[in-house]
Amino acid sequence: MRNNPKVMILTANYGNGHIQVAKTLEEKCRQLGMDVVVSDLYQESHPIITEVTKYLYLKSFSVGKQFYRLFYYGVDKMYDKRVMNIYYKMGNKRLHELITTEKPDFIINTFPLIVAPEYRRRTGKVIPTFNVLTDFCLHKIWIHRNIDKYYVATDEVKEKLINEGVLPSHIKVTGIPIRQQFEETMDKASLYKKYELNPHKKTLLIVAGAHGVLKNVKDLCESFLHHHKLQTVIVCGKNDSLREQLQPLAEEHPKKLKVFGYVERIDELFRVSSCMITKPGGITLSEAAAIGVPLILYKPVPGQEKENAEFFARNGAAKIVTKSEQIYDVVENLLNNPSLIEEMKRNIQKLHHKNAVDTILQDILTESEKIKERAYLSYGSVNF
Repeated sequence: MRNNPKVMILTANYGNGHIQVAKTLEEKCRQLGMDVVVSDLYQESHPIITEVTKYLYLKSFSVGKQFYRLFYYGVDKMYDKRVMNIYYKMGNKRLHELITTEKPDFIINTFPLIVAPEYRRRTGKVIPTFNVLTDFCLHKIWIHRNIDKYYVATDEVKEKLINEGVLPSHIKVTGIPIRQQFEETMDKASLYKKYELNPHKKTLLIVAGAHGVLKNVKDLCESFLHHHKLQTVIVCGKNDSLREQLQPLAEEHPKKLKVFGYVERIDELFRVSSCMITKPGGITLSEAAAIGVPLILYKPVPGQEKENAEFFARNGAAKIVTKSEQIYDVVENLLNNPSLIEEMKRNIQKLHHKNAVDTILQDILTESEKIKERAYLSYGSVNF
């Protein structure tokens, strides 16, 4: 392998998580002096199909929950059928172009792109290929015999992979890579001052995001205004309409409600929060675990969201709420039970794996050398 290896990171923009993990890996690779190419392979290969499927994916979080349930579990069931051969081939032409041009030393998938391990089967070309799973659950579509190693969030996911026939030596429990800022320590006093928050009050953080966590955010905020020991912080992300809707209420009650759009250093708000209402995406959950923020997970979509939420709830790190009218009571119960909040903080911190990105990349560098050595001994003059 070259002194400065070239890494190809393949991802897809179905939810922010896969892209965010790819960016985290890319940044660390560059810090280590590696040459990196990142590809949203489906977008580059099939832009029209990708835009349509992304639209359907986003709709599944609002009006199409049952559609997504059928898709998620349906694909899982038909994994071994011939119809999946179409999925195996998607992006193959673009992948071949990238490999021919870039000549990567290894490939990292942050989305279950079966075309990458299939490339080895079709061509005989051995490029070490690794999957970094981005949720706290397993979908069979991640599994392929030509994936050299899987990096997973929990021992539960590891056991599920083993039950599907993956060798234990091909799996490493590392946690999910998160942004470096979530691994840092920081003085809370300066953060309260920065965001004009009262350090003597409990802080409820609602991460609404572009697709929204709740439909009745304004009504919920108004109900919390009556709680004298609580201040509420809403992060709207790129949802400008939600921010505009809430801004007048925040201006009317500046000491009880803060409204933000996109926040670059959202970890700072995590650090001053007593608890948080959010969607159970793998990255958000990992970031919350790093800081130690108890979670209220509202109405998870069937599929990986629901499975993520159930894992955190089983481990005493989150409360799942299925009806909007229950949220106030759940928040009230948490805020009135400091011992419960502290217990949830301890439980969620137990789920955090420090510096996952470092662990993963160090292991990949070691494994890549071993894989190429084995391939050379097995095939002799095979092209790498």
